[in-house]
Amino acid sequence: MIKITLPDGSIKEFTANSTPIDVAKSISEGLARNVISASFNGETVETTTPLTTDGTLVLFTFNDDEGKKAFWHSSAHVLAEAILSFHPNAKLTIGPAIDNGFYYDLDLGDEIISEKDFAEIEKKFLEIARGKHEFKMREVSKADALAKYKNENNQYKVELIENLTDGDITFCDHSTFTDLCRGGHIPNTGIIKAIKIMNVAGAYWRGDEKNNQLTRIYGISFPKQKMLTEYLALLEEAKKRDHRKLGKELELFTFSQKVGAGLPLWLPKGAALRGRLEDFLKKAQKKAGYEMVMTPHIGQKELYVTSGHYEKYGEDSFQAIKTPKMDEEFLLKPMNCPHHCEVYNFKPYSYKDLPKRFAEFGTVYRYEQSGELHGLTRVRGFTQDDAHIFCTPEQLDQEFKDVIDLVLYVFGSLGFEDFTAQVSIRDMKNLGKYIGDVETWEIAEKAIISAATDKGLDFVIEEGEAAFYGPKLDFMVKDALGRSWQLGTIQVDYNLPKRFDLTYTGADNQQHRPVMIHRAPFGSMERFIAVLLEHTGGNFPLWLTPDQVILLPISDKYQKYTEKVLESLENSEIRALVDNRSEKTGRKIRDAEVSKIPFMVIVGEKEEQDGTVSVRKHGEGDLGTFTIKEFVTLIKEEEAKTLKKF
Repeated sequence: MIKITLPDGSIKEFTANSTPIDVAKSISEGLARNVISASFNGETVETTTPLTTDGTLVLFTFNDDEGKKAFWHSSAHVLAEAILSFHPNAKLTIGPAIDNGFYYDLDLGDEIISEKDFAEIEKKFLEIARGKHEFKMREVSKADALAKYKNENNQYKVELIENLTDGDITFCDHSTFTDLCRGGHIPNTGIIKAIKIMNVAGAYWRGDEKNNQLTRIYGISFPKQKMLTEYLALLEEAKKRDHRKLGKELELFTFSQKVGAGLPLWLPKGAALRGRLEDFLKKAQKKAGYEMVMTPHIGQKELYVTSGHYEKYGEDSFQAIKTPKMDEEFLLKPMNCPHHCEVYNFKPYSYKDLPKRFAEFGTVYRYEQSGELHGLTRVRGFTQDDAHIFCTPEQLDQEFKDVIDLVLYVFGSLGFEDFTAQVSIRDMKNLGKYIGDVETWEIAEKAIISAATDKGLDFVIEEGEAAFYGPKLDFMVKDALGRSWQLGTIQVDYNLPKRFDLTYTGADNQQHRPVMIHRAPFGSMERFIAVLLEHTGGNFPLWLTPDQVILLPISDKYQKYTEKVLESLENSEIRALVDNRSEKTGRKIRDAEVSKIPFMVIVGEKEEQDGTVSVRKHGEGDLGTFTIKEFVTLIKEEEAKTLKKF
């Protein structure tokens, strides 16, 4: 008998060679019907893998990320088989699961696949799936594996196999199809009920432009047709909310090839919106005891060598800036923290002076590859709402909790109510990626977990996601479409204070090393605004939106009264503008709706006579007639509803 430990801590005994699906059946038939993947002692296994030792078993359904991974990886196999039925001479390479679906890379030779072929491939895919073919793993010797693919003249598989160890090579079979594969499949093809080929693109073998260009077929599949229908509807909504589209329509930002790819230009409305976000956070930071600093956009290379950023970003970032002086090199700033360490070093501190909280909206630069650039979410120059807290070890816990409160205030005031927290720790199998000693890493990781627990955060622990200098608490926010984004981060760092020899005088009159907290509630201003745009669909909170009110005079006769209303609103610090175009009122209203201006004010003869305004609200229609004072009160009350207290 073997003992199987389940995620809830319960232990069950089974005969040796029982499978994960046997374990699922022992729990419930309903679970067994839905289980599509499993892991045993942390390793991915098939649902039919015999279990021969005691261990911990986790069962996955399509609702789990690991379940989706197995589902989509299995679908990649089926896609490859379907394509081979049309292109039998194609050479297979790899077919992994990705965040949303999967892809398969093939060398088609002189043949091509285009969008007009998608329907036939999908039809063949479903025909194969309905056969309910089991996915079966088998071990193959390195010699036999090489012989198979050399015989097929598939240099890609040969290259993969040559880098594998004999005894660790496996093939996956289903139907009449065989592929080199490490495993992680659903029980059979029949579980796949819906497929959509999303795109076809070019991709270099192993991502190296010196290698052959392959054809990459992207797809997504589901266990129910209804799920695919809902997903495609969600994609259509996402297109409408695309921040690049909305940014152009709302005149917030643009890009110029002459300026450079990945370097956004903020237009007047976008710059004003950014300014309001900065003012909002500056006000909260001042209340929380932060001091604003400013640092240059460049620094001497030695600064980033000292911090460790040159080792991490140097080769793949913007190259050094040479000066007329021999051997003098500067770099565009990749991070603000080294500069803030030097701000701290300006003068000596006592324990009585700490904590010191230095904040800056600092622009940094990273050379992202052109193919990875995407609107505001992936750029080469971006501004972080950066702050660094230098505190004693005894102050760390409370300072960290105070930063959590600040992040939650930011999220609440901007409508991000659905989020989880992620404690990002080291990759224990690859400790060489990180600077610093084991002891300080353990202290920092425990401090973050303790603070997150005390604050009652819903958090998960993710191994391998830490920054190279310390662990962190990341906030994963779900937008209106259910997509998850990493926004806001808090990091504990014992390493940079050591590298920059930061000290303070303790109560014992001895020199001690401060602890450093890195924090950025927005993260990157560019990325945050992109996510906010897509989350709100451009309907920003009233306190933030570029234009709160648009005045629509029915004709030029009411221009004088319109200007009086405008002056009253502006005196009350309400952002308003006038549409003086010679258009019908209906057209002006439609255009204001498209521009997502929250309130439209109609000004005509009756309003002028009564000293009132007729008000419409974006997306809701007529609200009725108000005095100017009543309308100002309405707006102020609406603003107050969206701003949380801090």
